[in-house]
Amino acid sequence: MKKISLLSALLVLPLILGAQTYPAGLIDKTIAVVGNEMITISQLEQDLQYMRTSGMQSDQNMRCEMLEQMLESKLFLMQARIDSLTVNNDMVAASVKDRMDKLRLHFGGDEAVEAYFGKPLYKLRQEWTKTLEDMNLTQQMQQNIMAKVPDMTPYDVKEFMQETPAEDLPEVPTRYQLSQICIYPDREAAKLAVKEKLIGLRERIIAGEKFSTLARLYSEDDGSRIKGGELGMAPKDIFWPAFSDAAMSLKPGVISQIVETPDGFHIIEVLEKKGDMFNARHILLKPQYTSEDRDKAFRILDSLKTEIGNRAVTFSLAAQAYSEDPLSRTNGGQMADHETGSSYFEKDRLKPQDYAAIANLKEGEISEPVESLDNEGRGGNKVYKIIRLDKIIPAHAASMESDYDMLSEACRQKKALAEIDKFLDEKIASTYVVIDPIFKGCPFRRNGWRSKIAED
Repeated sequence: MKKISLLSALLVLPLILGAQTYPAGLIDKTIAVVGNEMITISQLEQDLQYMRTSGMQSDQNMRCEMLEQMLESKLFLMQARIDSLTVNNDMVAASVKDRMDKLRLHFGGDEAVEAYFGKPLYKLRQEWTKTLEDMNLTQQMQQNIMAKVPDMTPYDVKEFMQETPAEDLPEVPTRYQLSQICIYPDREAAKLAVKEKLIGLRERIIAGEKFSTLARLYSEDDGSRIKGGELGMAPKDIFWPAFSDAAMSLKPGVISQIVETPDGFHIIEVLEKKGDMFNARHILLKPQYTSEDRDKAFRILDSLKTEIGNRAVTFSLAAQAYSEDPLSRTNGGQMADHETGSSYFEKDRLKPQDYAAIANLKEGEISEPVESLDNEGRGGNKVYKIIRLDKIIPAHAASMESDYDMLSEACRQKKALAEIDKFLDEKIASTYVVIDPIFKGCPFRRNGWRSKIAED
């Protein structure tokens, strides 16, 4: 990858800035002063450069929007220092590491990251640590301002509803409350079969067959299979611990023993190691289940559905006795969103197979047996289940009667944002701020900035 200096690039190509451009030949300069804080072209361009790595596309107002965000952050930062807020160093260190790992993965290694930003890695770490320390203080200050808003009273919420146009009130999507009885296929037999297959593939590689050829033929990792199982240079922390521990312990060219992760079973060959990064090939195989597994589970689930329908047993007791899902079994089969903990699901929070099973049911009805997936690993493990539709809450505009908590939070959020706006407007008016006239064409959201633009 050709190394291009950011500042050299500024010498060669004027960059569009709204209706303005950076003057030809400009290397770097201070483009804004906020109190005793400065913003430079190089800081603005580096932030934009980082944003592009996450897929953000440039447009003619992108620099204007980024500059306004930076100006606002400086106001929060100044107040945070006045209020003697302290940096959460653990959070900053974790954020720096996360940013670095994502970039190393994105570009394929340290050298490529340095080439993209035109700076050595240690320098980038220093700059990002300072940026993220400031961001941490800024966020704390914002939270402190918003925390000044008290809890909402019913009067506040009612007033909020009266002042807000109906089309702008929160819309509550259809939600479902569900219970399930789950049966897993014979996982031990399937694991044994997949291990035997991987042992065979490992022996073929040791005997002289190419790892990459067998990966293309057999691996179930769609992302790496077409590349002969190669994963690319990446930080070890992005992989399951068992996988990265095995890879980091291997010498290049050595084929690992079988490694189990929540994704399945792997054999691994390390191609290169550098610090805490490695590039490896792997073959992933997942346990496969037979039609006999499915038929056996479906017969049990059919029988349970019949007994529940005949009132021989309640759904809750049947779930406690027969379900193999440990989380829902203890709650009589009631399902909960594994991320939010809520017992109500919106459509897009359900597995497609689960939604298809209950889409045409009425409250209290039980689905036919269905093949679905659990929440383990990245793709989920196969599971068979019946699902009872316990309750449907149809889509509706939020109301005081049924959605008070949602409306209360929306009301509080509106008042909190108003406090943020008030803080910024007051600080813009009372703080020494100078913005370079090359930004005079920017469509700033806050009119107060326009009075701070220096004359040409």
